[in-house]
This record gives sequence, C-alpha cells and structure tokens, in this order.
Amino acid sequence: MFVRTVDYHTAGEPFRIVLDGTPPIPGDTVAERRAIALGAGGSATAPRPSALDEIRQLLTREPRGHAGMYGGFLVPPDDDEAHLGVLFWHKDGYSTACGHGTIALGAWAVESGLVRAPEDGVARVRIDVPSGRVTALVHRAGGRTTGVTFRNVPTRVSALKLPVETSRGTVEVAVAHSGACYVSVPASALGLAVEPARLPELTAVGREIRAALAGAEAVAHPTDARLSGVYGVILHDELPLADGMLNQRNVTVFADGQIDRSPCGSGTSARLAVLAAEGRLTPGEILRHESVIGTVFTGRVLPGGDPLGEGVVTEVGGTAFRTGEHGFVLDADDELGTGFLL
Repeated sequence: MFVRTVDYHTAGEPFRIVLDGTPPIPGDTVAERRAIALGAGGSATAPRPSALDEIRQLLTREPRGHAGMYGGFLVPPDDDEAHLGVLFWHKDGYSTACGHGTIALGAWAVESGLVRAPEDGVARVRIDVPSGRVTALVHRAGGRTTGVTFRNVPTRVSALKLPVETSRGTVEVAVAHSGACYVSVPASALGLAVEPARLPELTAVGREIRAALAGAEAVAHPTDARLSGVYGVILHDELPLADGMLNQRNVTVFADGQIDRSPCGSGTSARLAVLAAEGRLTPGEILRHESVIGTVFTGRVLPGGDPLGEGVVTEVGGTAFRTGEHGFVLDADDELGTGFLL
C-alpha cells in the first residue's frame, strides 16, 4: 500500500490531504460517499471495516499518525459548480463538517494550482462537504496566501438553556447545528478553565456531556438525520474585550474524546449563532475566538437570517500553512499493520 499526502496545519490543528492511493469511493454526492464509507451498520465513530477505512487508520494511527490527526479524502464534487469534494476523517471515523479543514483545503487548492488566484485579491474555492457546499475565500497579497475565510452552511440554534446532568452538577448548555451538532457550555459552570493543564478534566466532562445528550431532541437535525447527534462539546471562557471585540477562549472535545488544537472552525460558527441568539453579537460584529494553545480565529454573522429559525450564515477566518508532503507505505510483512493508538 502506498498513500501520498500533503499536510497542513490550521491554527495548530493538523489536516492531512490524501492525494493518491485510495480506492474508488462510490456515490453520487459527498454525503452519499460518506454514508458508504461508514458502511452498513457503521456509525460516525465506528465505521465498518473496508479498504478505504484501512487507509484512514493508517494515517491516523502511530507510527504514521497520532490520536490528534485529522484529514480528508479528496472526492468529486456534487456538480461542476464546485471545485472539489472532501470526506473528512479523524481517529474515530468520519465527520460531516470541518472548518479548519476547509481553510486548509482553500489554501491548498490555490497553492497547488487547482484554482486560479490573483497575485493580490481574493480567490473563491467552492467545496462540497457532507453537510453541504461551503466556500473558502483565499486572501492573497504579493502572490502569497495571507489568510482564508470560510463561509459555512447555515447555522441554526436548537437550544439555549438545556439542562444536562453531569458528575460536576447540572449545567445549562446551548446546542447549535453548523454542519455538525455542537454543544456549548461555560467551563466555569463545571468548575474548570480552558487551560492545557486541565485538558484531562475538560476531555472527560466533554465526553460525559456528549453521552448524556445521545438521542436528545435538541441534537436531532431538523431535515437530515445524517447530521444528527452531538459531534463536539465546546467548553469556553470569557476573556477581556480585544480592541472592542467580544473575546472568548475555547476547547472543543469532539468525536470520541479528540481535542481540537485550533479554535474549531465549524464550532466557531456554532458559537457565533449562539451569541447572536443570546443578543450578545449583532450581524457584522467580530468574535475573537482563541484556542487552548492560544491560536485565533475571527468570525462574524452575516446580515439576514435568524439563529432560532432557519439559521444564519457565518464567516470564520484563520491561517493555514503547509507542513510537509508524504508518501506512506504499508509493508505486507509489517506486524503492526495499520498501526495503533495510545
């Protein structure tokens, strides 16, 4: 087995783009391809065994990857109005949305020549993901990419003060659907703070909240069951205003206890919609959203829409940088096979 990739990081979170080495992935749309990748009886965090999933495991497990690895399989878009499609994956399975991955893909599409871009100005990269079509606005200056802003699918808030029982007491959480379902809760409500030293506790309570809300009405997507269920739990802190901007720090615990090193792109969309529904953020106002490692996304809600109705459209901006190009090999005699997770 030989798999060729190019790797990026977006605000510290890895994104491994698979260029060659995957078997054909059937389906007429990206959403259908994801369902086929999961397999009959499989789930988002427990796919059925397949040749494709062996590659996901190879790239997310040691010694070629690690438990925090994230990436995507390039697939055809749903139609010729988009430039590319992608199946997002992580150590546990396949997600329906990924903002940091969209930012990385936008940068790669321009830097690889897939999408033509001006020396100075903005290039639009349209990407089909399992939750719909998103757009990466790739900002250029002097022939270099200086940042990427992605415009997400509409985000809808389904709950603002939903009580959840935890081992740390009852807390009220907000739930928003932004291509994937995110639950938001102040870390202080759990006696915690978003700090690297508290990551084991933050991860544990994030997994606990995700499990507690399994099957809850608020986490069911109103029109597409494939987008239902808690994908990530966002634990956040309030920070002092930054140049007049609302300022928060968060850590997102997603899938089966994976930690987002970035401020979480689609999670930032969820936070924007929740803050708008709470009356704390008006259209056009900027949220400065910091990660647990100190990297930053900025985001805003565009005019129009209702976070408690059909949803709002959000834009989230950040930077992505290429970190390497790789050719991964699996020797038939390698007793570790696709690897291991610790």
